[in-house]
Amino acid sequence: MVTGCPRTAQPGRMLCAPCFCPGLGAPGLLGTMGILTLVLWSCSGQPAFLPEDLPAHSSWEYQGGDVFIHMDSSLYSLPCSTIELEVANPTYQWVRDRPDPKLLSVTEEGHLLFQNFQAADSGNYSCTISYTEHGLPVSQTFHYRVLGYHVLGGLETLMIFHSKLCKDEWTKMFLWDLLERLKQLEVEQHCKIHPETSTCFPSADNPSNEFVVQIQLTVSFFGPNWDEQCKPQGVEVDADCYRRTAQQSLKKVQHAITKFFKQHVIFHIAGPDTSRIAFITVFIGFLEIKNCSEGYGQTKQLQRCLECCVVCPPGTFSPSTNTQCSLCPMGTYTMIYGAAFCTPCKDGMITQGLGARSMTDCMKEERTKQVDAIIRKVPILLLIVLPLVIAANLLFVFASCYWYQRQYRLSSPMTSKMAGITKTMEKVTKFCRIPRQSPQARPFATALNMTSETDTSQEGEEEYLHGELTPPRTPSLAAVSDDTPAVLELEDKMSIFEVPSTNAGQKH
Repeated sequence: MVTGCPRTAQPGRMLCAPCFCPGLGAPGLLGTMGILTLVLWSCSGQPAFLPEDLPAHSSWEYQGGDVFIHMDSSLYSLPCSTIELEVANPTYQWVRDRPDPKLLSVTEEGHLLFQNFQAADSGNYSCTISYTEHGLPVSQTFHYRVLGYHVLGGLETLMIFHSKLCKDEWTKMFLWDLLERLKQLEVEQHCKIHPETSTCFPSADNPSNEFVVQIQLTVSFFGPNWDEQCKPQGVEVDADCYRRTAQQSLKKVQHAITKFFKQHVIFHIAGPDTSRIAFITVFIGFLEIKNCSEGYGQTKQLQRCLECCVVCPPGTFSPSTNTQCSLCPMGTYTMIYGAAFCTPCKDGMITQGLGARSMTDCMKEERTKQVDAIIRKVPILLLIVLPLVIAANLLFVFASCYWYQRQYRLSSPMTSKMAGITKTMEKVTKFCRIPRQSPQARPFATALNMTSETDTSQEGEEEYLHGELTPPRTPSLAAVSDDTPAVLELEDKMSIFEVPSTNAGQKH
């Protein structure tokens, strides 16, 4: 038994020749083509495949799942493949589900880089890795949904100043100068300072000469390079590191702002007419806040950080004072991630419902009213049609019962009559000693058989009158009809079966 064919080779040279193994029989046309293919592939140094085993192109798609990236992350690297692939000379292509003015940054290893991640960077991304395997093109596509999030943490600062004037332009100039001086503190503490409100009102102590200027600022711990100590090593490590960093920043930022206002008690603001107004620091206070940033809400999507705030998807919004993402109201829509408010429809248009995600969801109010009118009429139509359907079903049931009862009453007398006739004939047969007929020739089985026999007897009588048949030699019995019972009288019995008496014999 031959298990293989030897290969003849010379040093530095490989000799390829067709090999026929004994005992396999003569190859046909397909077998010859297969052998030639194997020989050619062997000579080229490539692995051998039969023609039917050679696919033109192989491609697979995978769902990579959700990827959560903390807002304002310094650098986040998203790999193309969720599994390690050892392929030669691969190429990577990243695409997004919607046009993005920013160019995507991709490394040589195919990683997508996010720097200072913002809410608008959230969305659906796909990466396709292409390579060649055994001379065939192969591609694998991985789909991801990237969502921004942040841990809870913030600081609210309330400041009160005294001033000689109370005008909006002077208050705005002072606020602008204050924020410019705080920029250096933002860089040092890796935080962001946002102005919230500014008001000016007369002082209760000296209303004629002094005014009170109240300014409220919000401090976010997620400034540039705020997560330098949190290198993205794993999803579990990131959330814990971010949480610790936010707690440490709370104390550092609070101490830095307090020190700043101790060093800057008086602020001199120069007006357009070269006059100078002094703003004197009177009070400064801090309040730790646990609100989500605008465009974020606590949706419980991130299992490893349930208290974290996740970016609001299109069709929802969240102002800075809310902790939940809300659906866009009627007549508004939003197409972006992390919206703080929804965009109203143009030209008085309105949407069909809540949570519109595109401008195409806006339609004219008349069309919406027609749709609403149809929807509102559906319950009324059901109330009208449903009783009619129920009434029709009940009427059908009653009619069926009436018809069945009537048919039963009509069939009962006929059944009783036929039973009486059959019983009477059995008595006559037994009394007269007439042999019983077979079931196939039973004359009074049904009314139809009676009718057919009557017709047959009439035809027989007509044939007898014309001389075609001879009369039967059976005793004639009275005709039995439905109206007269088939019972023989005593006189008839005596006439048919008369027994000679003694007197008659004497006469003869």
